[in-house]
Amino acid sequence: MPPTKGKVGTKGQKQIAEENKATLKFYFNIMAGASAAFILVRLLWWLESFTWVNWLALIFASSIYVGCYQFMASMAKATYSQTGQVVDGGLDLNMESGMAEHVKDIILMTAIVQVLAILWDYFWLLWLLIPGRAFYLLWVNILSPWIFAPAPEVDEKKQRKMERKMNKKF
Repeated sequence: MPPTKGKVGTKGQKQIAEENKATLKFYFNIMAGASAAFILVRLLWWLESFTWVNWLALIFASSIYVGCYQFMASMAKATYSQTGQVVDGGLDLNMESGMAEHVKDIILMTAIVQVLAILWDYFWLLWLLIPGRAFYLLWVNILSPWIFAPAPEVDEKKQRKMERKMNKKF
């Protein structure tokens, strides 16, 4: 397809609503597949190695899945008119650098950790990458620019005026 000149095309509300449904279905399948693989292999084949830590990790992973999925579903909730037409497609879950990107990353990381934890219990520790990534984003986007922001420059005329005022007070 040849490159188009001018403004980038925008999506309609109906297209956003359809893509959001497909995205939610895709991530639901990832969550269900990772959980099913973990439960089938660890509970059916290696039941003797399934300890209370594994139960807690499974419950925690399930709660992460449910929370992230519900959050994405609430963001993507479409509004329909009485005739059935899409009035508002909800937020676009496939928008780059949006909040949904971070939620999708959490779902994918949890699924990867859960599948790897089938082989070795210490793979659950990879979950610690999520708070590490959150702190990195907090540092890069908020804390570092605020702490290391250059001081505002004052021109010489204003500086002399401020010095005269300070000298008068003393």
